[in-house]
Amino acid sequence: MDNKKNDSYYLDKIKTDLAFIVTHMKDVDLKGLSDNEVLLDSMLFRMIQISENAKKLSAEYKDSKNNLPWDEVTGLRNRIVHDYGNVNLGIVYETLKSDIPELLEQLNEE
Repeated sequence: MDNKKNDSYYLDKIKTDLAFIVTHMKDVDLKGLSDNEVLLDSMLFRMIQISENAKKLSAEYKDSKNNLPWDEVTGLRNRIVHDYGNVNLGIVYETLKSDIPELLEQLNEE
């Protein structure tokens, strides 16, 4: 199995996590997310993974896709990890429902 860790590898991981979020948030409202600790933890974990893998993309790739919000994507991890108890669930929910599907669509257009 070819497990070469290049931009393609990290993009595949990012897209997988984005698609997971889109699928599992499809019929979830803010209350449903708030009331389901396992779902919330899973979504936050996937968001952290997306951020971590985005950091590993080459500068050349990110520069070639400068229309994408790389700083926001990579900065997301720090907000979740370092301020976990104070993460604004409303912002997280909007990110999961609006920004994540949009980012997946943009990445799939390549």
